[in-house]
Amino acid sequence: MNPKEGSGAAFVAAVLTLYADLPDTPLRPSPADQSLARKLFTEAVPLTLIESALLLGTLRRLSRDPSLPPLPKIRSLAYFLPVIEELKLQPLPDGYLDYLRLKLRRLSA
Repeated sequence: MNPKEGSGAAFVAAVLTLYADLPDTPLRPSPADQSLARKLFTEAVPLTLIESALLLGTLRRLSRDPSLPPLPKIRSLAYFLPVIEELKLQPLPDGYLDYLRLKLRRLSA
């Protein structure tokens, strides 16, 4: 969903659902998470870019060297802002989002 299409409420709900469905994130997004999702809508950040950033950030965490100390749980949607900015500057190739979805599904299984 492109932010310019549909309602802001549907966009925010989609972002928060994607976020809450990830491993190591809170089951319930906070008011700050809701506010950030609304901000992403007003900035017209595409939902596919946000989903890509959420998946890429999560996969980077999950693929981390297991000999390193474990990372704390993610406590905010803001954790993914640097990855969103990274993907704005250097978008992923076509079809890569599907690869990220599959990779996370396999790692989570």
